[in-house]
Amino acid sequence: MSIPVVTVGDSREDLVGRLERLHGPVSVVRRCSELAELLAACQGGLARAAVVAQGSEELTASLVDRLSAVGVAVLALTDSPEEKARLQGIGVDTDITGVDAAALASRIAGAVARLAGPDPRLRRADGPGSTDAPTPGRSGAAAAEGPGATPGHSGRAAAAGPEGSGAGQIIAVWGPAGSPGRTMLAANMAAELAAEGKSVLLVDADSYGASVAAMLGLLDEAAGLAQACRLADQGLLDAEALLRIAAPVVTRAGTFRVLTGITRADRWTELRAAALSLVLARARQVVDVTVVDTGFCLESDEELSFDTMAPRRNAATLRSLELADTVFAVGAADSIGVPRLVRGLAELEAAVPQASPRVVLNKVRQSAVGRSPERQLRDAWERYGPTAPLSAFLPADPVSSDAALLSGSLLLEAAPDSPLRKGIAGLVCAPVQQNSRSSVFSTTAKRLLKG
Repeated sequence: MSIPVVTVGDSREDLVGRLERLHGPVSVVRRCSELAELLAACQGGLARAAVVAQGSEELTASLVDRLSAVGVAVLALTDSPEEKARLQGIGVDTDITGVDAAALASRIAGAVARLAGPDPRLRRADGPGSTDAPTPGRSGAAAAEGPGATPGHSGRAAAAGPEGSGAGQIIAVWGPAGSPGRTMLAANMAAELAAEGKSVLLVDADSYGASVAAMLGLLDEAAGLAQACRLADQGLLDAEALLRIAAPVVTRAGTFRVLTGITRADRWTELRAAALSLVLARARQVVDVTVVDTGFCLESDEELSFDTMAPRRNAATLRSLELADTVFAVGAADSIGVPRLVRGLAELEAAVPQASPRVVLNKVRQSAVGRSPERQLRDAWERYGPTAPLSAFLPADPVSSDAALLSGSLLLEAAPDSPLRKGIAGLVCAPVQQNSRSSVFSTTAKRLLKG
């Protein structure tokens, strides 16, 4: 059975004619004049492969992700080494424009077989076509942006990732609705890790209420994460670009970098899942630890839209949780926060089954729980809570928290001896050190920072 193929443009010779004369494994069912026509044909189920002979510069990671979601492999023809590298970085197979017809047909068949083979979500985001076994504790890329994606046909661009291996770790901080302390915990985790000598990137991926920049006192209106996603979508996000976009935060104990969040909630469409996957894959290569402050909402998109190919409202949160090595689920330790956390953990398990979160109760105080609050909370959790055990308790410390917020600084500067600061340091540093790399920064990062 031949593979149905749609094409855009021609190479120096008649591409369609060469393929048709083979009478072999592929059959050209439509020649399109532009990518928009090709996308429509593929979404209509007309083809299983798309060959882009002209106009490959218009291909983006999000477009490739949408095609992968409907089971269409993409192959582009180019003679430019730079364009070839860019295309491979966003998950596109490439060949030269004058490729032999039989060789081209074989490449198409191979690309289709890979897309229909092992689930791309199980591949490490280390390089194009990587088939390495998943690292323990690493959940891998998620499905493509459309919630109706077939499991075996999703996330190609996300699975490909930038070239080269990435040994860095990703920590995601999540919590239910309300104010459980997600951003406070994520920002202070980043600071504590930097104080331990790690190279750290803090990412504000909250698409509802990004607040990392405000907490750190950054006068930033540039939305660093949106900039990084835009470059990644175009296949142009290298280590230098990532470090240039990420704003440095200097403390007395160490320095880390921040990709600030979107400045308005209506800009959520700029945080596409495929592009964010590439940003996090690049971050693995550049820094030891990436800490992601996520949003609260885990609602599935079929409940939000009938258009299964529309951008996902909660893509940034879901993809961050899916790619994280460690997920911290934080909730407020009171009669409202604990039930919210219990319900939220059930939603998290349904949305991201592989997350295995470490549960943290924040704002622990006698006035809200009673005498011996930690013991009472643990007893109640073991009796009524979910299967996930409690990992840590963080004490309520409004004086230290307010001092840090007022000065736009972190606890290790504003209140270095506070119990809250010590609790966060004990929570994050030891587990991460077990997986950390020996070098503080990659060679590229060191060179750029010194410059």
